[in-house]
Amino acid sequence: MSGIWKSIAFAAGMALAAVPAAAQAPQKGGILNSTLWPEPPGIVIGVNINAPTLLPATKMFEGLMTYDFNLAPIPVLAESWQVAPDGLTYTFKLRQNVKWHDGKPFTAEDVVFSFNEFMPQVHSRSKPTFERVKTVAVDPHTVRLELKEPYAPLIRSFDTLSAPIMPAHLYKGTDFRANPINQTPVGTGPFKFKEWKKGEYIHLVRNDSYWQAGKPHLDAIYYRFIPDSASRALALETGQVQLAAQTDIEFVDVARLGKIPGLVVTTKGWEWNSTISWIELNNRRKPFDDPRFRRAILHALDREFIRTNIFFGLAKVATGPLHSSSPFYDPNVPLYPFDTAKATALLDEMGLKPDGSGVRARVKLLGLPYGELWNRLSEYIRQALGKVGIQVTLESSDVAGWGNRFANWDYDMTTTFLSMLADPALGVSRTYLTSNIRKGVLFTNTSGYSNPEVDALFAKAAGSTDEGQRKQLYSQIQKIVAGEAPIAWLVEIQWPTIHSAKLRDAIINGFGPNDSFADAWLAK
Repeated sequence: MSGIWKSIAFAAGMALAAVPAAAQAPQKGGILNSTLWPEPPGIVIGVNINAPTLLPATKMFEGLMTYDFNLAPIPVLAESWQVAPDGLTYTFKLRQNVKWHDGKPFTAEDVVFSFNEFMPQVHSRSKPTFERVKTVAVDPHTVRLELKEPYAPLIRSFDTLSAPIMPAHLYKGTDFRANPINQTPVGTGPFKFKEWKKGEYIHLVRNDSYWQAGKPHLDAIYYRFIPDSASRALALETGQVQLAAQTDIEFVDVARLGKIPGLVVTTKGWEWNSTISWIELNNRRKPFDDPRFRRAILHALDREFIRTNIFFGLAKVATGPLHSSSPFYDPNVPLYPFDTAKATALLDEMGLKPDGSGVRARVKLLGLPYGELWNRLSEYIRQALGKVGIQVTLESSDVAGWGNRFANWDYDMTTTFLSMLADPALGVSRTYLTSNIRKGVLFTNTSGYSNPEVDALFAKAAGSTDEGQRKQLYSQIQKIVAGEAPIAWLVEIQWPTIHSAKLRDAIINGFGPNDSFADAWLAK
């Protein structure tokens, strides 16, 4: 049977069902079974950065750093670093006892390749960051990053999700996306790839040559694919799996599962994430090229209903491009309260009058294929927009097909969610920068939105080291972008993780279930 991949957040008033473990030495051995749904299109970060890719991939690959619950840096493949006073040079001392899973030594060459070649070419999230940086090898275990201008968010850009270090000896000179090694990944992490049985599981095994002595504690991890949400919940209840995360378990089940003895529910470990769910609108296509139509969509949606009845309170209504947890968030932006009269007035103003059947516009919605919650969200959108004369035809796809169509702009509207990360320059700007309109690459500026003033403000904010100035610049960006409504922001999602109380030290930093699990262990 299969298992989990990403759990859920708390309904209002739900108590944290944490079971604090007494101080105890980690026990060696044991197999962790986790659900993972949907089955990912691939498990190499960068080549794929879909949510289901990240959970197994972060066990095999590593970055120079990870980050604690407050997003302060913690060394991983880098054992130390220095930042020059002018912010233009970063120097990293690399660990010397690290080997790739195929036995080859990890060196500065791998970091130089990853930052100069791999990341800018394939990693949609990190392309804007690493295009600013030139990385050079000082010696086999020292690298220097050189910038033309300061870039304040850089220090929070070296985690496994944003900047996985890739084996240069296996990728250099190849087509990164088509490289056969993507089917049998080779990293430096605590777990090695063993087998991917399509439709059933991904099997990882302990890396006995891992650079952290005595780790990992687990013998193996199975990420099991269970298509039915009720079966995933049952597998968790009966102990067939010990971990679930994000949308693996239906939000409606979280409160019930939190009351079951032996299960722990926590929202910690998603601090890096700051997720906003939205409807991506293809600004290239009529009538989405008219901001009045986009505003009409926002007025036609009851986002409080979405928060309460689809996300079961595990969310907050979004107001614009920045997550409310960001220190740069500004609530004083153009808002779109639920108002069907305003929606129809905007459509009238555009000249979109109802035909004989009451239809003003016909559009298609490509649903996110991540489970029942997203299907219900699509159905609600169809019904809500239908009430103002926008006839929505629902389209379905598998994960790979959805990603391909979305990345290649083959859609009218699609539901999605995206992490805003630790700084707007890292997780927000990628969605709105003209320079990040990159056909064929997921999680870039796929809507086609372009505003030179916004581009200039993002560039200035990213290069400034004055936090007050950055706050002012991001406030301007939020007002402009919210006013033009290039996408329809829905809710800020709170993700929880549900796991067996026997699973210890799995959620130890701001990456939670997306961390390496080098420290995780199962109590007997």
